[in-house]
Amino acid sequence: MQYELRTQVVEPQRKTFDHLVKRYGDRPASRYEEGSIDIQPKENFHYRPLWDPSVELYDEAFSVLRLTDPYSFTDPRQFYYAPYVTSRAAMSDAFGSTLTYLESRGLLERLPDGWKDLLAQLVIPLRHYESGAQLVSTAAARFGFGTTITQCAAYAAFDRIGNAQLISRLGIALDGGTAGLLEDAKQSWMEDEALQGLRRLVEETIVEKDWALSLIVLDITDQLLYRVLFSHLDDAALTGGAPAYSLASQHLTDWFKDQRRWLDALYRAWTSDPELGAGNADIIASAVSGAVDRAVVALRPLAARADALVGAGADAALDAIAAEVRAAHSAPKEA
Repeated sequence: MQYELRTQVVEPQRKTFDHLVKRYGDRPASRYEEGSIDIQPKENFHYRPLWDPSVELYDEAFSVLRLTDPYSFTDPRQFYYAPYVTSRAAMSDAFGSTLTYLESRGLLERLPDGWKDLLAQLVIPLRHYESGAQLVSTAAARFGFGTTITQCAAYAAFDRIGNAQLISRLGIALDGGTAGLLEDAKQSWMEDEALQGLRRLVEETIVEKDWALSLIVLDITDQLLYRVLFSHLDDAALTGGAPAYSLASQHLTDWFKDQRRWLDALYRAWTSDPELGAGNADIIASAVSGAVDRAVVALRPLAARADALVGAGADAALDAIAAEVRAAHSAPKEA
């Protein structure tokens, strides 16, 4: 007796959830869409927050920046749990491989003194900056409105802890496998004059009640800090006999490029909103201008210390980058 194997296709009775059919039509939805779109809690709240009864538990009023349709913003990376974890595991493995290479070749020990001091005095203490940034991102995940926005903020919060761990691993490797440099970095974060402006800015941003405005301040600070410390100084390290600095900083630079993708998309969604875009653009322009001013003041001592250690023109780069960031977010002038 012979048996014939046949492929039998079972057509699903439903292609996706009803709320996605209403939004996109009767078509199969991606996993990102099914796990992200139109799942923000909006009703059936049993009580208001005791700490602020003027708002609901989840409320658009937590920020002055709003979208007519919160789901007009989507993550260009299409991150839900699985691709996010896969991406970050790859990033962690790549940094681990770089660190292993640096240690096996003794490149950290062979850094010129100025570059070694720059790592110890300015880069390693930034593990505490990343910790503060994690709190800002967590607040955006809690108080933001629209799951496509809040999940990006939540992933960014996890990223910040990952960045702090990455910097910590670099500090341990620089210190020959011990944690003494991390203890010194904490004291530097608390007491070193070159870092107190940045520390104050982080702490003020943490307590900002408007999640979107605090996210803007953090983003602007990131743009100046990352571009000066890891992009600008990366070029100087390559020509200044410090390839270990360049190899380590590339991972933070790569993460920052990825972070910018969803933030740039969020800025575009805010400013292009058909009903609220013009008001959002004015608010963003004002917020960015103030954030740039504050970030420049906070980072000026850090840039000056970097110049004193390696003479790489960090202070001039800070001004140039600040001008670029300010221009990129300026509100369009009426004709």
